[in-house]
Amino acid sequence: MPSATPPQVTSTASAGPDATARAPRRPSAPTLTPLPVPHGLFLVLIAVCTAVTAANIYVAAPLLPLIARDFGSTPSAVAWIASVAQFGYAAGLLFFAPLGDSVNRRRLVAVLSVVTAGALALGAAASGATALAAAVLVASAATVVPQLLVPLVAERAPAHRRASHVAALIAGLFTGIVAARVLGGLVGQAFGWRYVFLGAAALTALLGLASAAVLPTENRKRSGPLLAGLAHLPGVVRGSAELRRACIRQAGMYGAWSALWTSLALLLTGRGGDGYGMTTATAGLFGLFGLAASLVAPLAGGLVDRFGASKVVAYGYGLAAVSVPLFWLGGGALWALCAAAVAIHMALVANHVANQTLALTTTRTPAVANTAYVVAGFAGGALASALAGGAFTHWGWSGVCAVAALWLALGWATTAIPARYRQVRAA
Repeated sequence: MPSATPPQVTSTASAGPDATARAPRRPSAPTLTPLPVPHGLFLVLIAVCTAVTAANIYVAAPLLPLIARDFGSTPSAVAWIASVAQFGYAAGLLFFAPLGDSVNRRRLVAVLSVVTAGALALGAAASGATALAAAVLVASAATVVPQLLVPLVAERAPAHRRASHVAALIAGLFTGIVAARVLGGLVGQAFGWRYVFLGAAALTALLGLASAAVLPTENRKRSGPLLAGLAHLPGVVRGSAELRRACIRQAGMYGAWSALWTSLALLLTGRGGDGYGMTTATAGLFGLFGLAASLVAPLAGGLVDRFGASKVVAYGYGLAAVSVPLFWLGGGALWALCAAAVAIHMALVANHVANQTLALTTTRTPAVANTAYVVAGFAGGALASALAGGAFTHWGWSGVCAVAALWLALGWATTAIPARYRQVRAA
C-alpha cells in the first residue's frame, strides 16, 4: 500500500544487507544513567530472570495428570487450565508490555514479579480446578517481565552488539520453556505439583526483585493516559512497514512451530498408524530438543549483527521449510522426527532474534512495537495450534504437517511478494 516515504535508516544494528529497509527514524538515544552493576552481570541476571518468568506460562502443562488426580478428575477435564495461561499471557502483553515506554520499569518489574509470585502461591493452595485456573490466569498475565526487559537491553547494547544481547534474553526465554516442560514434570512426579508451583513462586519473587534492583534509574513522567501505549499500537504498526513484516513472518514461523510441537505428544503417545506408543514421561523428554534454540540464539544474534536481519530470516525460513518434510517422514521414522525437532527450533530462534531486533529498532516506541510483534507471533501460534488439532483428528500426522507448511508459505509469501513489488515500482 503506498505511503509517504520516511527517511532511510538501517533497520538493525548492521548496515549492508538491510540498508535498503525504510522505517521511521528513531530519535537520538537519550542520556542513559549508569547501571548499578557491571554490564555483563546485568545481562546474565536479566537472562535468568527471563527464563524463570517465561517458564510460568507453561508450568501447568506437564502437571495436568497430577493435578487431575489430586482433584479427582481426568486430564482432559483440566486441560483447559493450560489454555487459560495462554490467554492470560496475551492479556498481559496487551495491557502491561506497552507501559515500558512510559513508566518506571524498575517499579513495574518489581510489582509484576510480586503479583506473579503471589498468584502462583495461591495456585499451590487451590482446592479445585476453577481456583487454580484463576491463579494461573493472574500469574500468566503478570509474567510479562521478559517483554519489558528486551527493549531495555536493546537500548543499552552497543550498536554493533544489539542483536547478540537480545539473543541472550531469547536464549533465556527458551531455556525457561524447556525447564517448565521437562524439570517441572520430573519434580512434580517426585514431590507433587503443588511444590512445583511453590518453587516457581519463590524463584519468581527472588529473581524478579533482584532484576528490579539492578535496573537503571528512570525518571519518567507520563504525559497521557496509563494505557496510551495500547491505544497507539495500531498506529505504530501502520507506520512501519518493517514492523509489519517482522510481525507477519514471526506469526508464520511461530505458527508452524506451534502446530508441530503442540501436536507432537499426540504422535508420540498414540498407537497404530499415527503413533509410537510412548509413555507420557518418555514423550516429555522430547522437550529437550528445545535446548537447540537456547544454543543457537547467541549464534543467530551474531549473524544478525554481521549480515542483517533479512538474510537471517530468509535462512531461518529455508531451514523450517526443510524441517516440515522431515516431520512428515517422522511419522514413521524416529530419526527423522529427532532431526526435524532440532531443525525447527533452530529456525524458530533465528527468525525470532532477527525479527525482534528489527521490531525494536524501527519505531520511536520500542515497547509498543515489541508488544505488537509478540502478540502477532502468539496469535499466529494459537490459531495454527487450533487448526492442527482438528487436522490430526481428521487426517492424522500428515494433516498437521500440511498446516505447518501452509503457515510457513503464508508468512513468507505475504511479505516477500509486496517487498518485490515495491522494488519493481522503485526501479
